[in-house]
Amino acid sequence: MADIVDTRTDAGEALARATETLGRGVPVAIPTETVYGLAADATNPLAITRIYEMKGRPRFNPLICHMADLAMAEKHAVFDPLSRTIAEAFWPGPLTLVVPIRPESAIHPLARAGLDTVGIRIPKGFASRLLAAFGKPLAAPSANTSGRISPTMARHVAEDFGAKLELVLDAGPAVVGLESTIIKVEGETIRLLRPGGLDAADIERVTGRPVQRNETAGATIEAPGMLASHYAPDAPVRLDADDVRPGEVLIRFGGTPLPGEGQAALVLDLSPSGDLAEAAANLFGYMKQADATGAASIAFSPIPVTGLGEAINDRLQRAAAPRG
Repeated sequence: MADIVDTRTDAGEALARATETLGRGVPVAIPTETVYGLAADATNPLAITRIYEMKGRPRFNPLICHMADLAMAEKHAVFDPLSRTIAEAFWPGPLTLVVPIRPESAIHPLARAGLDTVGIRIPKGFASRLLAAFGKPLAAPSANTSGRISPTMARHVAEDFGAKLELVLDAGPAVVGLESTIIKVEGETIRLLRPGGLDAADIERVTGRPVQRNETAGATIEAPGMLASHYAPDAPVRLDADDVRPGEVLIRFGGTPLPGEGQAALVLDLSPSGDLAEAAANLFGYMKQADATGAASIAFSPIPVTGLGEAINDRLQRAAAPRG
């Protein structure tokens, strides 16, 4: 089992252990405000390969590169005026911008899946301190087996990877609980590649421009989270349930009971008060809790698609998709 170091009580040890481990080309699980990430030196091809191998992740699926600040990001990528406006408004935070890579960037093509663009994010919290101390970008997808439920607590990571992982940094539960929103600017157009922890409506308010959604199924993989089947538990997922089947786990929303709850294996409510931010923070943890019951299926009651509900529904649709 991996060593777990609590960043809240042993910040100095956590920084020292993490920078030394990363310097050896070994991935480290790190806390961010979105979910826990499996981080490695984005300039080291062996370290990046270890991420793909540990996760069982397809190499055509690019990795987000995390930066300490905008100055570090600009050393590796080109920011047009609109992308810069968005970056300055929402970084640090749950936003990833896909921007052109600079020819002189040391980020290895493996981290970019060979694309001429790179997804960049500046995280909040301890991850930011670690990036500043390490001094190089960290490629960091979610710290879980590829295609499965993303981790929002350090123990989720340790339980998934076990002895395959050397070090986990623990900063408590992830505050946002959903991966970052991924945006790509093309000329005067803002495209949403993946909904996430930043509401697209907030980007529209700042820029005064509409955010266009991807409408083509099976679109080219330009960023993480675009695979049709993703974020999946072992049990099949049933969406927009209006009743509960015997032995099923129900994950509902807004405190509204469903017929048949009495025969459910477990009933969880993402937010009894109907708060979408609370629902987002609870989503992956509740999915793991539901899956741990061994129930034959997991039913979700309808969740509004407004605000963060767009990202929640995106994750649920991918969790329910047919699996390869």
